Amino acid sequence: MTTDRSAIAGPSSDSTVAGRVKRVLALDVGDRRIGVAVSDELGISAQGVTTIHRRSWAADLAEVARLVDVWKAETVVVGLPLTLEGTVGPRAVSVQTFMRRLTPVVRVPVVPWDERFSTVTAERVLIDADLSRARRRSVIDKTAAVVILQHFLDATHHETEELP
Repeated sequence: MTTDRSAIAGPSSDSTVAGRVKRVLALDVGDRRIGVAVSDELGISAQGVTTIHRRSWAADLAEVARLVDVWKAETVVVGLPLTLEGTVGPRAVSVQTFMRRLTPVVRVPVVPWDERFSTVTAERVLIDADLSRARRRSVIDKTAAVVILQHFLDATHHETEELP
């Protein structure tokens, strides 16, 4: 199955308004955990917030909605795990299902973002920080969400720099 590249957010996404980046919440959705990160108010940097341990659809969606409210996020970016070829595989289909269920609950735009290599990048960052294997395991999902969000912010920041 191939993906429609226009369905994945890029620099032209609705993440900026009149040169202002909105507060963005990012999710790295896995089968057992959801990593969460949030942008600063200027939309320059991403910080890890928490890791949600998945329990049920209702509980997971309610917790994400609560975090959207707490952080006053105006957009939710969800990492879409495309295959190396850029196609939608089983993991991406699962994340798309999560996004469809999340959208009416949070009532803000839910935007997919290509997350290829985000977990690998996060793992390297944590190894470079000399974290133990156990500590890395406890923060890897949150760190992957930071990587996803930082890529999103960097792409949207470059777009706003090019505006007249």
